[in-house]
Amino acid sequence: MAQITVRKLDDDVLDALKARARANKRSTEAEIRDILKRATDAPESGERVSLWALAGSAPSSRTVEEIVEDVRKLRDEWER
Repeated sequence: MAQITVRKLDDDVLDALKARARANKRSTEAEIRDILKRATDAPESGERVSLWALAGSAPSSRTVEEIVEDVRKLRDEWER
């Protein structure tokens, strides 16, 4: 299986991922794998592009908190 390294990840983002992992009773690594899997399983490719923009691959003036909020909203929509 492939491996990736994420550089320059804000501490707040990592803290949020760790908290989410604890809430879901799994490791941070497993939580991140689940998030990535769900993001790439999105029904519409346009939604995937949207998520990549949220994740910071596109320039943005939004705060980390705004990005995390948007990611959570998308996750909730996909889980319905």
